[in-house]
Amino acid sequence: MSRRVVVLDYGSGNVRSVVRMLERVGADVELTADPRAVRRADGLYVPGVGNFHACVQGLVGVGGDTLIRERVVAGAPVLGVCVGMQAMFVDSTETSAVGTHPGLGLWSGAVTRLTGPVVPHMGWSTVEPPPGTRLLRGLGGERFYFVHSFAAHEAPVRDGARPLTTWAEHGDRFVAAVEDGPVSATQFHPEKSGDAGAQLLSGWLETL
Repeated sequence: MSRRVVVLDYGSGNVRSVVRMLERVGADVELTADPRAVRRADGLYVPGVGNFHACVQGLVGVGGDTLIRERVVAGAPVLGVCVGMQAMFVDSTETSAVGTHPGLGLWSGAVTRLTGPVVPHMGWSTVEPPPGTRLLRGLGGERFYFVHSFAAHEAPVRDGARPLTTWAEHGDRFVAAVEDGPVSATQFHPEKSGDAGAQLLSGWLETL
């Protein structure tokens, strides 16, 4: 049975590669911000490219912040990617021409600039999943594709509990993925990560 996935359309860059990859692994995909479609979807994919504050502004503009929170409360799966993951945190130290917009605050902490020798971090890096991971089961040590200048550097907390956290390194350790009940997120781009990314998305679909 095909799983219905909505890719949240809030103006976050070119998401056609996301749609193609999800279709490749068997999802029935719709690119939309229609609240009815979001609420009835088996999974909600929240993309994110570019500036943190601009992305949060776009999310709020289409009511995406409310829809994400509704799904979390209902236990309905959400997958945030790149800035779509960062937006789940409280804030970011990134500057912005559109002003500052706080994140959704689902997880504690702020997103801060990477300290690697070359920033942005663009390219392939291995990840270190925690024991018990479902999102990255069988993918420990695999390489995924990153494009970012900011990241969370401390393990997130929600309601006093620490979600499962996957780590990667670029100058220092940063959060590469989070698994928190119905919400999963990756700093890397699964849709640009070849077979490893396809395996991750296929596994996510199986949990819907």
